[in-house]
Amino acid sequence: MNFPPQNITGLPEPDKASAEHSRKLAVLIHQVIEEKGGAIPFREFMDLALYAPALGYYVAGQHRFGADGDFVTAPELGDVFGRCLAKQVAQVFQRIEGVCEILEYGAGSGKLAATLLEELACLDAMPERYLILETSPDLRLRQQQTLKQKIPQYFERIIWLDRMPEMAISGVILANEVLDAMPVEMFAVDDEAVAQQYLVKSADNGFQWDSRQATGELAGQIEKLALPAGYSSELNPAVNGWLEMLSDVLQQGIVLLIDYGFPRHEYYHPQRTGGTLMCHYRHHSHSDPLTLVGIQDITAHVDFTAVAEAAVEAGLDVVGFTTQTNFLLGSGLADIITTEKAGIEHVEKNLLKLNHEVQLLTSPAEMGELFKVMALAKQFDHELSGFSIRDMRGRL
Repeated sequence: MNFPPQNITGLPEPDKASAEHSRKLAVLIHQVIEEKGGAIPFREFMDLALYAPALGYYVAGQHRFGADGDFVTAPELGDVFGRCLAKQVAQVFQRIEGVCEILEYGAGSGKLAATLLEELACLDAMPERYLILETSPDLRLRQQQTLKQKIPQYFERIIWLDRMPEMAISGVILANEVLDAMPVEMFAVDDEAVAQQYLVKSADNGFQWDSRQATGELAGQIEKLALPAGYSSELNPAVNGWLEMLSDVLQQGIVLLIDYGFPRHEYYHPQRTGGTLMCHYRHHSHSDPLTLVGIQDITAHVDFTAVAEAAVEAGLDVVGFTTQTNFLLGSGLADIITTEKAGIEHVEKNLLKLNHEVQLLTSPAEMGELFKVMALAKQFDHELSGFSIRDMRGRL
């Protein structure tokens, strides 16, 4: 069986507090493994590593975003991404009669929400409420601090939730880099069977892989992919239920999903035999999820074909799919760059910062091609400007 290659040479050593945090989470996961009979599927391990109460990577108090964290997201680079997104949101609001709201699923540092509300105010397209679904107490506090500082005049419109709202909303649901952080099942194919990857406790109080024959629905899903022997990759079993929840809460409007990934024929490409799972630690990327547990991010790329299929099953229409570059261009990137340049001091470092931001957002070698934007709609049949440059739904 192929397992994720361990490529951790040159990673920074964690400080004493981080190392102790990782040890505590490892102890917790060992307890769960023991309670579950000595092994747990990778999906459960990833869920604990990222979301275990008080200890998981996304719920414990530590910096994750920006230069002081482990990775950088598009909203953290500057205002360009959020301003483009606001133009698409404003267009949707114009097509909906009555009260419009925004629900952001996982708001990171709060930077995107701040930029969106500022720009929507300029566009005379303010939402009645800006809902943020955030389960991490640490991130919620950071978001509140960011938004109070940056947009105190709009702070009363923002409401934090720890679960999906009970009342249906009309407007826009946003999920920027949410799908990649959903726990995945890992599998490997050989000549005789399909194996599901499990984790057991290792002799050195760490973790080691344990390969077991896949059964039931998971085995059927993998077999349908018709992958060759020696191929290992991932499946996201949570996406169907998640999209059903979004469909239930959305009365009218669109869901915008922004993440890195591929259509299925590229996701399970013959040359991508080791899967897409990656870990991020202090701006270093590697492929060993069993180390630095709780203090590193674990992600997998998105199979957008699977997302589209799940969306249709959930009662949503797939109304757009394109690269981040195309989406930003269709959402007024050129005009925003011109406005940004006119509004900043013409100091070389300011212009360089803006140019660098745009390059990271749009370059094929950076976020421009790998990141995709998908629009899902409910009771909304209007054209979306973000997909006017090139709609790639035919590739799904």
